[in-house]
Amino acid sequence: MQTTVPTRTPVTRYLAVALIALVSVLVFIVMQPAEILTNNTPSGGDMGAHVLVPAYLRDNLLPSLRISGWSNDWFAGFPILYFYFPLPAVTIVLFDLVMPYGIAFKLVTIMGLLAMPAGSYYLARQMQAPRLVASMAGVAGGTFVLMESYAIYGGNIKSTLAGEYSFSWAMAFSLFYLGALLRDSRAGKRFSPLAALMLAGMALSHIIPTAIVGGASLILLAHRSRVRALLTWGLGFALAAFWVVPLVATIGFTTDMNFSPLRGFAPQTGGPLPTELWPLLPLAVVGLGWSLWKRYSVSVLVVTTLAPLLAYPFVSGKLWNGRLLPYWYFGVFFFAGLAVGLAALTVYRRMPARPWVVVAIGLLGGAALVLPPISGLEQSSGWARWNFSGYEDKDPFPEYENLMATVDGLPDGRIMWEANNDMDKYGTPMALMLFPFWSDGHASMEGLLFESSLTTPFHFMNAAEMSDAPSNPIPGLPYSGFDLDRGLAHMQLFNVRYYVTFTDRATSAARLHPGFTQLVEAPPWTIFQISDSSLVDVADFTPAVYEPTDEIGPLARASLIFREDDELDDFFNGAVEWHTRVETLDHWLVESGPAEWPRVEEGLVGLAGTPSIIGAGTVSNIVLEDHRVSFDTSAVGVPHLVKVSFFPNWKARGAEGPFRAAPAFMVVIPTDSHVELTFERRWYESLGLLVTLVAGAGLLGWLIRERSRGRGQPHGVEPATVDLESL
Repeated sequence: MQTTVPTRTPVTRYLAVALIALVSVLVFIVMQPAEILTNNTPSGGDMGAHVLVPAYLRDNLLPSLRISGWSNDWFAGFPILYFYFPLPAVTIVLFDLVMPYGIAFKLVTIMGLLAMPAGSYYLARQMQAPRLVASMAGVAGGTFVLMESYAIYGGNIKSTLAGEYSFSWAMAFSLFYLGALLRDSRAGKRFSPLAALMLAGMALSHIIPTAIVGGASLILLAHRSRVRALLTWGLGFALAAFWVVPLVATIGFTTDMNFSPLRGFAPQTGGPLPTELWPLLPLAVVGLGWSLWKRYSVSVLVVTTLAPLLAYPFVSGKLWNGRLLPYWYFGVFFFAGLAVGLAALTVYRRMPARPWVVVAIGLLGGAALVLPPISGLEQSSGWARWNFSGYEDKDPFPEYENLMATVDGLPDGRIMWEANNDMDKYGTPMALMLFPFWSDGHASMEGLLFESSLTTPFHFMNAAEMSDAPSNPIPGLPYSGFDLDRGLAHMQLFNVRYYVTFTDRATSAARLHPGFTQLVEAPPWTIFQISDSSLVDVADFTPAVYEPTDEIGPLARASLIFREDDELDDFFNGAVEWHTRVETLDHWLVESGPAEWPRVEEGLVGLAGTPSIIGAGTVSNIVLEDHRVSFDTSAVGVPHLVKVSFFPNWKARGAEGPFRAAPAFMVVIPTDSHVELTFERRWYESLGLLVTLVAGAGLLGWLIRERSRGRGQPHGVEPATVDLESL
């Protein structure tokens, strides 16, 4: 007679822990642990420039009691950590307290990947899958990160190495969030703050997983525990409100990169059906059907899996549809893992009740899920070695180090450097973005976090004039070819002091141009000084206010800001057109201004005829600091152009304004001889911070009360605790 075999035994618990740990260790090995634990500066793709952000947080923002703020290091200034995600950066700073910065950075970047197996297992358990089944789901969730068919969407090793480590953080948080939310929504379970904490962690790590998973979890409103769900969402977003509220309030001041959406379903399109997913699709269908038959709580995961696939053909605009696909891929892996787990459980129940049987079945099931992706790995380990061996390990590092040391010895000033993909040999084509990381007072015009600055599109138009082989990453902009005459006019407009050439063409042209003075060679680079310009200019002509009509000019039609919904940033249209007309760059264009200033429309007709200002005066004592610009002027009442990127947090004292001015700067009208612009918190930032503090205080009070209640329980009565058995 067959004996019924229990599925909740110490063996299955230990097996689950062992399998999840083994998969995490396997991922860690793929990520090159020897390189991770070597103190150097990570390189590779965007990651090689990301290293500046946590360092700036550590050195500049946190000492000022800020997490988000202003940086002058890139793009003539940009709001740092307003539109990029603060939690991983803060964690790097915390790790940096006890270990070298490079190691701290690398460990934090892989933490989301390492947490995926445990998050997948926890989610499966809270779906009420038995341990053996949940173990296979955990293994499958871990092997998902080994996918190599894409390298930027997020969630896998290659995307993380490309710089999308915040996405992998948020994805791991989302699994624990869903699991905790399902646990709390089940009848008879007390509320715990775990789901809210995971939701806050997800929101502070990446907005796209937050939108996908947070939106999908709305289906729990139909559950009888909707009050718990609402409480979880309220507390979670309140804990993240200090960052989320400013993000929502200022999202309109970001740059649209105008990425072309993916189209089609064929493997070569980079879409939702890569060939490595094909063997898993039948298993995923079986796993989905089987888990529904078993009445596992998979409804939310079904939505997070299928909604990205269904939305993929229709999404365009600022949300690039490729960013939806990781949840589709993960869902396929997860449901395939459930299928393997349910099959393993079925076999186990028909075998003799021996500990070695469940161990053998678990190991075989795990191997069936892990071995195919591991055997097909071709790039992940190499990419990890390239990134984590750091700049210092690259053969031409002495050249790079010499350039940075040479620049560090020059007077302060913004740097325009010639873009060229051949610089990848130094660790990444973005290596020179780190001028402000390796030196003091030398901002790079090009930086990372493109969407964060309104100046970004204009920089790339400038880079096309100053580079033999520019990247031109934003489609639709009116890029010109290599042209140092136009480039010089724009460099002076942007108050660029130095031009660093890389190619023979650019170096030879700059040597022959009277506007560029060669200072020093740091082979293969040559550093030139650009004819003097100032951070603050006094107007020679009355600025013109741009007032677009309903008719759209041909240049605007060719520019970035056209989106498929025909919604326009009207001033950007005018600013793009103004920027292309170097002959009238001294006739300033502004978004708004006093009623007496002239108005112009599309085509900028009449701009060249704006009234001149005679004997305007001079500017002196210009100071540019992290969150402050100040100057003295003899031209009180005359407009001044401040060549720092516009953002609504800038407040002027001793002047009217600031008014947003083309290309993306600020115009002020001094009312006093001393003018100061400071980057200040807005009311919505104070509101968000207040909400977070109140939520944090409330959570702390709740935890203290629960702890006191637990101590006061009489013997024999179990206090309310987190359901550790489910872990």
